[in-house]
Amino acid sequence: MTEAIRILGIDPGLRHTGWGVIEQQGSRLSHIANGVIRIDPQLSLAARLGGIHHHITALAAEYTPDCAGIEETLVNANPRSALKLGQARGAAMAALHGAGLDAHEYSPRTIKLAIVGTGGADKAQVAFMVARLLPAAGKLASDAADALACAICTAHHVTTRQRGAA
Repeated sequence: MTEAIRILGIDPGLRHTGWGVIEQQGSRLSHIANGVIRIDPQLSLAARLGGIHHHITALAAEYTPDCAGIEETLVNANPRSALKLGQARGAAMAALHGAGLDAHEYSPRTIKLAIVGTGGADKAQVAFMVARLLPAAGKLASDAADALACAICTAHHVTTRQRGAA
């Protein structure tokens, strides 16, 4: 029997950072937990980034994942928004690194392709497939569904490479 691998998925955001924890044993995926880190937008940027770091550090300590997946930042029409999102992502990655976790990075297109089968899927399609793959997750907030999708994508990519190396 193959050993279970626990994966933490992160969908970074400055106001809402989704997170999800799954376990993979062989080809079986199990939902462990999920949620959304909500940071008060009235706080200073430094305080919000510190809050993201703090919460992800606590999640890593509580759920003891073996690895993590995090969504890459899309460069959009608003460079200022992209920069702030990148800072939130950086705080999350620093927390993962501080917890001793490898942070595997995936583009939104790669995550959608792994979950739905097409890189052009919309948020509703991703959430629907996450619910089908992890029925125990129940009703999910959009950010939590995206984080679980990232964890599933990580399971497909990382564990496949690990099995291939064995």
